Amino acid sequence: MSPGSNQLWLLGGLSALGLLVAWQPHGAWLWKIAAASLLGLWLLDLWRLYRLPLPQVERLLRGSIPVGVWSAVELRLDNSSGQALCLTLHDHHPGDFDCQGLPQTQWLPAGRRLALSYRIRPRQRGDGVFKGVELICHSPLGLWRRRRLIERVERVRVFPNFRKIAHYALLATDNHLSQIGIRRRTRRGEGSDFRQLREYRAGDSLRQIDWKASSRYRRLISKEYQDERDQQLVFLLDCGRHMRHRDEQGAHLDHALNAMLLLSYVAARQGDAVGFLCFGGSWRWQPPHKGGDLIRRLLDRTYDLDASLEAADYLGAAQRLMPLQRRRALVVILTNSRDEDQPELVRAVRLLARRHLVVLAQLREASLDRTLDQPIRGFDDALRLHGVLDYLAGRAQANEALQHQGALLLDTLPARLPVALVNRYLDIKASGVL
Repeated sequence: MSPGSNQLWLLGGLSALGLLVAWQPHGAWLWKIAAASLLGLWLLDLWRLYRLPLPQVERLLRGSIPVGVWSAVELRLDNSSGQALCLTLHDHHPGDFDCQGLPQTQWLPAGRRLALSYRIRPRQRGDGVFKGVELICHSPLGLWRRRRLIERVERVRVFPNFRKIAHYALLATDNHLSQIGIRRRTRRGEGSDFRQLREYRAGDSLRQIDWKASSRYRRLISKEYQDERDQQLVFLLDCGRHMRHRDEQGAHLDHALNAMLLLSYVAARQGDAVGFLCFGGSWRWQPPHKGGDLIRRLLDRTYDLDASLEAADYLGAAQRLMPLQRRRALVVILTNSRDEDQPELVRAVRLLARRHLVVLAQLREASLDRTLDQPIRGFDDALRLHGVLDYLAGRAQANEALQHQGALLLDTLPARLPVALVNRYLDIKASGVL
């Protein structure tokens, strides 16, 4: 319970009247009448406030929303009583959400319903909890305010921003992937799986001609092949401390998840099964799966992943994956390793390469490239440039050692990872090395 704004104005008027009476004592009776009237109004308004019923409150929001995108939340108030209500409303949304449109003050007539909305924007993936709706009921005369909390606990899941992924998927559906840098190979009839027989076309190789069918139909008939289907793709997703690094567009782990989801969509369209194993603080295993619900299943299993403070255990991840994935697969390691990780990473790649085809996707900080592009204006700039060059030289040497162990290497900026990874996947499918 707290005083309302009107009460403060009345108290100010009563105080002014008291100062006037101090100069004119014969008007004291007027001040006494005003004070008694004000006290009566206070008590009457307070009694009426306690008799005011609370409206019924319902919150409407989607069960899952994307990170970094404004989403609407609707609150519906139902005043089934015979008294009008003046309310100030605030929804207890998750503390790490940005919010626009709260608090709101509304007049709710008797027997009416009211719908109001506000917007929220999550800053990170995971679970968000709405704890309740706080109402401030104003008394009919505006002399008092009563604060009440209506329990409306709801949980919302914050997924990766799949709007960009959906855009990639739409381009893939329309065969316009070249707009985002993904190269479409124009191969006629080549591949590893037989698809169909068709009439010979100019440019077909002689090995494509089916001579038995040609003699039967008395015209040249060619065999048409497609890329091999029903292969398996497994991601090794690093959730260790190095993936906590952030740039202007988010954390490295967020970029890795976006790349994983995009490649999973492309692989599913190719008829391949996709799974993943998380390591580096969070151990999660999803066996390879394919089907129309693949992306939704991956989102459900990865939306709350966060980079930990633990070091990535590359060798432990490889040892755990080998008995789980016995069939040969394309294993994509998404990480950002350092010099101290190299011996263990080399052993992990050597172990995986005995059975699988390994792609190592190394994320590189954008600050390194910016340092190389900056002009040198003094000793500190020169020292910084020398340190970056020395670090990149050591990184290139380490990557070369990993390639000698059989890994196909990608060393790229986080924002370029999705397209670069899909291009490498399409190269592998085209070459038939898997």
